[in-house]
Amino acid sequence: MKRFPIAIVGLALLLMLVASSAHPIQAEAVSPNQPNFSNPLDIDNPYFPLVPGTTFIYEGTTHNKSTYEEFVVTHQTKTILGVETRVVRDTNWENGKLVEETFDWFAQDNAGNVWYFGEFSTEYKNGKVIGHEGSWEAGVNGASAGIIMEAKPKIGDTYQQELAPGIAEDMATVLSLNESVCVPFGCFSNVLKTEDFTPLEPGVVEHKYYAPGIGQIQTIMVEGGSEVSELVDIVASNH
Repeated sequence: MKRFPIAIVGLALLLMLVASSAHPIQAEAVSPNQPNFSNPLDIDNPYFPLVPGTTFIYEGTTHNKSTYEEFVVTHQTKTILGVETRVVRDTNWENGKLVEETFDWFAQDNAGNVWYFGEFSTEYKNGKVIGHEGSWEAGVNGASAGIIMEAKPKIGDTYQQELAPGIAEDMATVLSLNESVCVPFGCFSNVLKTEDFTPLEPGVVEHKYYAPGIGQIQTIMVEGGSEVSELVDIVASNH
């Protein structure tokens, strides 16, 4: 689990395709008669803020290997289905060796939902590219954008985060809005807790924690393996 300009009618179709899937999104609706993404690059959802120049640094373990991750909000953009999205570079190392670099594409709608429009992922082994498994883009080969973070999460909400059939089908359910969590970066209250899963990996379940005003602070695999990742630092830069 994890990442041609058209008229507004096409954009509304995108939202309807997601909403009509087998797992309907329960986020606040946006009227198809109004522009859905007036300022898509202003991603200020309190649980998933993406300020250009910000780097989130995570450390943890996976299957007895140490992990290090840099989640970099770049100043770059990419237009997908007529929506300008923010490019985030997500780079992962295991035991000090590069294993994956992903470029993710996000945008925020007028209601405050943060949409995930796809990713281009490159996998590495011993310093060499071995593939691009998991890559997808909304509008290509039947893929649709999903919601990575709701504007107003409610306990029990279940929503589709990725919808690229057979490639990326991640989903999340809101479990709690008032968790207290401590990670190396600090201690936080009123933390959002989600349960993340995908039909492509039955039996694999993660719990993710998001602190208001910060974003994702912790990921714990609770079924299907042993993985932990925690926020250790946030670095801001104007470059």
